[in-house]
Amino acid sequence: MPNPDQILAAVQMRAAEEALVAAGTSVDELMQRAGRGAADWVWRIAGARAVTVLCGPGNNGGDGYVIAEAMRERGGDVMVIAAAPPKTAAARHARSLWQGETLDAAASRHGDVLVDCLYGSGLTRPLGAPDTALLCRLAARHHKLVAIDLPSGTDCDSGALFGERLPGADVTLALGAWKFAHWLMPTSVRLGELRLVEIGVGNVSGAARLLARPQIDPPTADAHKYRRGLLAVVGGTMPGASLLACMAAQRSGAGYVKLLAEAAVMAPADLVVELGALTAQLADKRIAALLVGPGLGRSQTSHSRLRAALACDVPAVIDADALMLIGPGHVAGRRAPIIATPHEGELVQLERAFGCAAGGSKVARAVALAQASAMIIVAKGPDTVIAAPGGAVVVAPPAPSWLSVAGTGDVLAGTIASRLATGLEPIEAAGQGLWLHGEAARLAGPAFTAQTLAEALSRAIGAAL
Repeated sequence: MPNPDQILAAVQMRAAEEALVAAGTSVDELMQRAGRGAADWVWRIAGARAVTVLCGPGNNGGDGYVIAEAMRERGGDVMVIAAAPPKTAAARHARSLWQGETLDAAASRHGDVLVDCLYGSGLTRPLGAPDTALLCRLAARHHKLVAIDLPSGTDCDSGALFGERLPGADVTLALGAWKFAHWLMPTSVRLGELRLVEIGVGNVSGAARLLARPQIDPPTADAHKYRRGLLAVVGGTMPGASLLACMAAQRSGAGYVKLLAEAAVMAPADLVVELGALTAQLADKRIAALLVGPGLGRSQTSHSRLRAALACDVPAVIDADALMLIGPGHVAGRRAPIIATPHEGELVQLERAFGCAAGGSKVARAVALAQASAMIIVAKGPDTVIAAPGGAVVVAPPAPSWLSVAGTGDVLAGTIASRLATGLEPIEAAGQGLWLHGEAARLAGPAFTAQTLAEALSRAIGAAL
């Protein structure tokens, strides 16, 4: 059965198509499925208005000939411009079935919709100057651009761009399955609206998945605060960040949130604050999960508090300052899982600490760090990737850019830690917390503060019930 949430690397997509061919579906039939499925969307966008299909030499260009023929059969005003003759057997066959006019790359054409079938997800190098000039010229002479699978000039697996001058799309039609570039920066902001065209690709073993809305159950009728989970938040020298994390955690499902403070703080009446020796506080057997990092600081005392927290072998989330202090010695011998939530700068520091080679896509970096550290990595930012030590990968769809304000990372850490305290598996806790964080941002509206975001988490929970 098709899986609309799976994300495939280029090599996985090729293998999935080969499996369909081995099972009896011809390459030509797959191209017809992809092209005609895409044509349905192009027809909705353009109707009978003028459409130009720009076809390259490979199978993406073959998809373009199928789209053009499907549009022509419906009575559409459609023209093909061929950047180069088709080079694959399937593309040549599709070209032979096209009954309309084909112009060469020197042709001038104005229209309402340009369909970019120049190069798709198999591209591994920058476009040549003639192709770049052709694509830019035609994009400037059309009102909308529809990209087939990916805009030309995109690295399928990393989301990198092969050139800065290339036009973005108004709509992108993914063929068969999502690719990583659909959800990773910088390509993801150039795709416009995203639609998935099914061609029969089934579940692929080891595929990444797109983060979807979770199904969160309300507490059972016999629930009490400890059964719902006690989360202990290890505070430090900057109590504001710890309090934000606690506020988020209180609204994200845990039954009891307690701040283990280094010094007296002005806390709301509904938050329990404990002072005293951290090791004694952590001896409470009822603690279901720990959060350490927000407001921790980087002093020698901070080092000691982090070490004491991770010596308590319960599930933990580490964030902020803890990510700048942690190293292999902190996690050696632990059985309970750790979720780490680094932004880019913290990710670089963790890579240094755990001996990971620099470079590669965000997905590859998160996977490598998860393997090296045995932690679940939530590599956050404008695009966010969750990677588990066993190789599981989850990619989040874009969240509102209003999240780019101080304190929202503390809110995310508290949200994930709260879900972890309820007893979820770590990768599910990370995914639910990330989804709730994005949903709370949508509910909070524009120009919110971190506190407003935390307050919206109760409504975000409601959206997942």
